Amino acid sequence: MAAASLISFLRPNLSSRKITTRPLAVLNKTPKMRVPYELKQGQARLFHQLPSGLNMEVIEQKGVAPVVTDKKSSEIENPPLVFVHGSYHAAWCWADHWLPFFSGFGFDCYALSLLGQGESDAPTGSVAGTLQTHASDVADFIQKTLEAPPVLLGHSFGGLIVQYYIASIRNGQGLAMKTSYPDLAGAVLACSVPPSGNSGLVWRYLFSKPIAAFKVTRSLAAKAFQTDLALCKETFFSSTMEDHQVARYQELMKESSRLPLFDLRKLNASLPVPAVPKSSIQVLVLGAKDDFIVDAEGLNETGQFYGVSPICIEGVAHDMMLDCSWEKGARVIISWLNGLSTK
Repeated sequence: MAAASLISFLRPNLSSRKITTRPLAVLNKTPKMRVPYELKQGQARLFHQLPSGLNMEVIEQKGVAPVVTDKKSSEIENPPLVFVHGSYHAAWCWADHWLPFFSGFGFDCYALSLLGQGESDAPTGSVAGTLQTHASDVADFIQKTLEAPPVLLGHSFGGLIVQYYIASIRNGQGLAMKTSYPDLAGAVLACSVPPSGNSGLVWRYLFSKPIAAFKVTRSLAAKAFQTDLALCKETFFSSTMEDHQVARYQELMKESSRLPLFDLRKLNASLPVPAVPKSSIQVLVLGAKDDFIVDAEGLNETGQFYGVSPICIEGVAHDMMLDCSWEKGARVIISWLNGLSTK
């Protein structure tokens, strides 16, 4: 029972939708979240209509032209960035810090809310979708909205969706599923669930960190993080994070997931993610030293799978894009992006 309940500790929540040409208009209906996220200056809330007719929330922030110091720099065109969240989160989790940060370097940014999350519509049924349907929704948005191959950034279970997307491009699964998966300029996996899923994490916690295993199960499987501020902080954030900040995000997380992202039993049956040819796509694997959810072995597994050396950032917790040291991860990514754009 402990293993079964802990396996759901990273329970994700996703969905499928489609837009006709480009994200549609700003939010003009009653918000689905009782604690709506207030956008920052320069951001817009749009909706992409999926083939199912369901609408997927998109928080957009266009890039601000950076200061050009030489002619060569002015000729470089930045790829758009598409952000995919994990369990109990939605597009808002990127909007506080990372969207303003990356747009300030000239990158057009698009944060998606998977179906059943945030302000996105929810499909019928008990779960938001599968790896296939979530990846297909992301592909539909990219195909119909963006004019250039993007860099896809995934966090936690969102990282597993990005991994499935990559496999679908390289192994032709998109054709088999009658889904077109546009090429990517690169991918970033931040505190991502590894290719084999979360079962390995679960068993390691059970045998090596039984107290942590109990806390994670209580926090995520039993959703105790929604009512226990200290547990919410321990699960997602650094110990130095101020309580009022944790409380704000705790309220947003409560409202974000109207359906679980996946049926975890079916998810585990579909894993591991299919292997891809080494160096078929440039991937940055990023972890957090103080991650309470994804351990060092999980981070190394992901790095080995893609043939890259993972980068583990000191002083940052699982929600590295919201943590009080959020800029540490953002600066590692911008450095990687700058190298990516010159190749």
